[in-house]
Parts: sequence; structure tokens; C-alpha cells
Amino acid sequence: MTQTMTTSAPTLPLLGFAAWSGTGKTTLLEQLIPLLVDRGLRIGVLKHAHHDFDIDQPGKDSYRLRKAGARQMIVASRRRHARMTETAPPQTPDGATEPADADFRQLLASFDQTELDLLLVEGFKHEHFPKIELHRAEIGKPLLYPEDGDIIALVSDQPHQTTLPQLDINDLAAIADFVCQWLAGSQRKEPEAGKGFLSVEAARSAILAGLSPSATRCDTALAHCHGAVLAADLVSPINVPPHANSAMDGIGLRSDDLAAGRWQLVGEVLAGQQRHEPVLTGQAVQIMTGAPLPPGVDTVVMREETLIEGEWVTVTAPIRAGQNVRLAGEDLAKGAVAISAGTRLGAPQLGLAASLGQASLTVRTPLKVALFSTGDEVQAPGEALAPGHIFDSNRFTLMALIRAAGCEVMDLGIIPDDQTILRQQLEQAAANADLVLSSGGVSVGNADFIKQVLAELGQIDFWRIQMRPGRPLAFGKLGNIPFFGLPGNPVAAMICFLQFVEPAIAHLQGKRWQPLRLSALAEEKMKSRPGRTEFLRGIFQQDRNGQLRVRTTGAQGSGILSSMAAANCLIEIVPAQPNIAVGERVWIYPLQGRLA
Repeated sequence: MTQTMTTSAPTLPLLGFAAWSGTGKTTLLEQLIPLLVDRGLRIGVLKHAHHDFDIDQPGKDSYRLRKAGARQMIVASRRRHARMTETAPPQTPDGATEPADADFRQLLASFDQTELDLLLVEGFKHEHFPKIELHRAEIGKPLLYPEDGDIIALVSDQPHQTTLPQLDINDLAAIADFVCQWLAGSQRKEPEAGKGFLSVEAARSAILAGLSPSATRCDTALAHCHGAVLAADLVSPINVPPHANSAMDGIGLRSDDLAAGRWQLVGEVLAGQQRHEPVLTGQAVQIMTGAPLPPGVDTVVMREETLIEGEWVTVTAPIRAGQNVRLAGEDLAKGAVAISAGTRLGAPQLGLAASLGQASLTVRTPLKVALFSTGDEVQAPGEALAPGHIFDSNRFTLMALIRAAGCEVMDLGIIPDDQTILRQQLEQAAANADLVLSSGGVSVGNADFIKQVLAELGQIDFWRIQMRPGRPLAFGKLGNIPFFGLPGNPVAAMICFLQFVEPAIAHLQGKRWQPLRLSALAEEKMKSRPGRTEFLRGIFQQDRNGQLRVRTTGAQGSGILSSMAAANCLIEIVPAQPNIAVGERVWIYPLQGRLA
């Protein structure tokens, strides 16, 4: 009996790269994908091959089992898994078989779309989906556009007469910008997101696409570099270690003299000292950890495996030539990159820089973030609480998050619901800060003025995000200065910071934002509205079998700040997985180090 496989259209944005053979589609994608990944996108790729191929190797178990007749074969390890499927060629009316391509929609359906933000397709130019055409004049082929009406942009090495957006084939950054902008636009149109709503990934991608890393840098004394971001690669001026040395306390021998069985001790070498006299055949030296090897010595026997009698020493265990020796440049060779640009400097990096003799480092000038809260009902802690008012908690949580991200805080305090005062404060902030951040005033209330004032002073993309908590989010520019208007609810403000402001700050610092994401088993039922990303506050722990398990902190209202204080992770419920059963796997984001 023939079983028919039904597939639905992909729920993720789909973008193709079409071109004549020889144009360099694969080479361009190989260079473009890292740029998209650096902007926080999770990329899937579907490539069309015009010939028979085999990714399996003859002689491997999987190859043997597939050749034995298995129609599908899955090979899995802790690092990756792969599925190989033999496609049956269709029969012609006379009973013969002829080769046929795999069904495009079935191939798309095989991707785990909950793990991806964008599917890139190489080839399949006869299928109908948005495509970017690549064109090189030297190939001597005509454009696929306008015959292919699905082409949305042209990437070429020369200009063409067309109304399509045109990009230089050698300007990868511009191509990446176009992809991110197209992605943001396509996800605005997603039916499941609702009118005017963006997915979390689309909003983040659009934000990052509109930001450029800061170019300002300064030379800073090493003792004051903790938490700063390295502005340029630190290249090692020396070998580390600078000379071959002993890895432990023991006896130094010549590798060409190991058969002697008994050696005369002719000296001792301590750390920080050097012995210039060579060690000859039949001789040995006592040597301490870190001490330079004297001429002739290239093997060290640990002290516990030796027997010293007077001036003679014997060895009580087998010896391997070159053992217990650290070679010059073994840790780091002269001229090698010791610390890459964009690295946030912590204790290990500062120690490494010091070991290279660096008294100072060139770091990116810390970003200055202007911060304020809005609302006539908001009061500073320490005052007597007036009727109907609340204490300002958001400014203090956000100040801590800003400092934890390696930035300086310009605290503008609490601004009342007054358009004139708000405009003056925003103008001042834009003149003195690298990024402006507010909490409150971005919803739809009668006194929520942020959107109006921001539109007057700059440009605004006011987004409602398909997530909970944190649906209202204002993002725009005050001139060239990025502005974020976060929700007023305390938990929503913190989660919006973690999801959007934190990656924006990392991008401005020239860093790649990639929070730790782990899989855990749910210990209770969890649910979300379909089509929406839900971030629950959770507590995870490891059971006796080493499996991570997670539960919520209890009530999940966006104003319950205690739920955030009790949490050690965020639980992400993706739109395609609205209901979580006990024992089902969910994604968690540990908060250790992010809420410092």
C-alpha cells in the first residue's frame, strides 16, 4: 500500500539564492552565513545538487547498513545527527524508472523549524519563493529576472537597468543588512503573529540591522580593564612559555641517555634560574617546576619515581622521551592571536595579557547609557509613598543590568508625564549618551508620551512583540543615538532588556551575543498562547542522573518582581509548542552572570 506524505508550507521565512552555474552561490553563502549568525540568527540551509551524491563513507557501519537495503538511516552522536534517505524514482508508463528530484516541500518540512529563524535555499530556482539573484558578467549569461518573478533583489559585480534593489556582490555586509531588513519585513506580515506584531527573532534582527558598532577606543591600564571589551586583536609578542621548562619537580635527563639506568647528579636548577653548562651523557640534574631546561636536558622524571643515593640517581618507573616538559611557545606562539577583538575581558584574559608583559590594552570606550523612568505615579525609594503611587524599581534593576553589560550609567531619574520636560531630557540624553533607555510610557495609555516625542525628535519603529511578558517595546533613533522604550511592568522591563537591549549593547561593543541555552525536562505543566513566545521564570537543577529539570517560580504576572528574584533561569515556550506536558523538553536560559 502506498502511503502519501502530506506537508504544509514552511512557517519560517524562506529566502533563496539563484544564479547560473559557476557564479559562486556556495562561496557567497559560506561568507554570508557567519555574518548572519553574528547578528543572532539561527540559519538553516537547503542546497540543490544536480548530480548523484553520497555524504556517507564506504566502510562505515551506517554506509554498510544503508547499502544492505535500509531506506532511511539515522546516525547520531552527542555532537550531531544525520538522516540519509533513499528516494525511490517514479515509474514511467512503460514500467521503467527515471531519476526525480526530492519534493521541495517535503525537504522543507524535514527541518526542525523551532530551532531556526531563517531558511536559506541554494538552487531550486523553479520553485516559487523569494530569491536573491547572483550575477557575474564574466559568466556571460543573461539575468534570470524578470522571467523569474520571485526575485526580490540583484547582487552583481556591475549595475543593471532594473527597479530591483541592487547590491555589490563583494559587499557582504550590505548583503547581510538587506537579508536582515527583508527578514524583519517578512515577519511583520506573518499571519500567526497578528497585525502589527513582530516575533522576538524578527524584532531582534531588525534592531541589530540598524546598529553599527562603536569605533571609539582608548588605551587603559591593565588593572582597570576588567569588564572592558578589547578593541583590537592582542598579538603575542613572545612565546609562552618563553623557554622550554620542567612541568614538575623531578630529575632532568637527556632522551638519548635513558638506557643508562643510573646517572650522576651534577647540579640543581630552580625556577627563575638558568644553568648554562650542558648536561652530558651519564649525568642528570635536579630541576624544579617552571625551571628552564639546561642544555642537553629534554626529559623530566617526577621526583616520586626516582631514588637518590648520594650523588647518584636511579628511576623506578618507565621513562618516555620528552615527558613532563613544556616546550617554548607551547601555550602561545609568538605572533599568534592571544585574545581576539570583541572579547570582554575577565580574570583569565587579564592574567593572559599580564603574562605577555602588557601594562595596558586598547579597549572600546565604555558605552554611556542614559536611563530614566517615566510616570507621575512613580516615586523614588526612601520617600513616603503617596496614595496611588508606586516606588521606582525598574531604574535600579536596569542600572544593574547596564553595568553588568560593561556600560556606564547616566541616571536621569524620574521624568513626569509632561511632553515638554520629556523632550528636553531626551535632547540632553541624545547629546551626551551612546544609547538611551526608558521604562514606562510606551503602551497605549492617555499619558504615554514616549512615542510622540520620539517621533518629533527622530525616527521611531514602535513594535508590539509577540511575546509575554514584554509585548510593548519602542525602538528608534534620536538622531544617530539608539533609543529603547521598555514596558513599565518590572518583569517585562527586565526580560525586554535581556532579549533586545543586551544583544544591542553587545553589537555596539563589537561582540557576538549568544546566551547559554540548555534543554531541560519540565516538572510541571506549562502553557502559552499559540503563536506567542512565552518567557517563564524558572528554577532548574540537576537530578541524580545528571538530567536538568525545571519548574516555574509560581505566579507569572509581569508585575511580580519576586518571581524574577527567585528564578535562576528563563523558560522559553516557543510559538510552535504552546502546551508543555510534564516530562516534556523545554529550552531554558540560565540567568547566572546576566543579572549581576
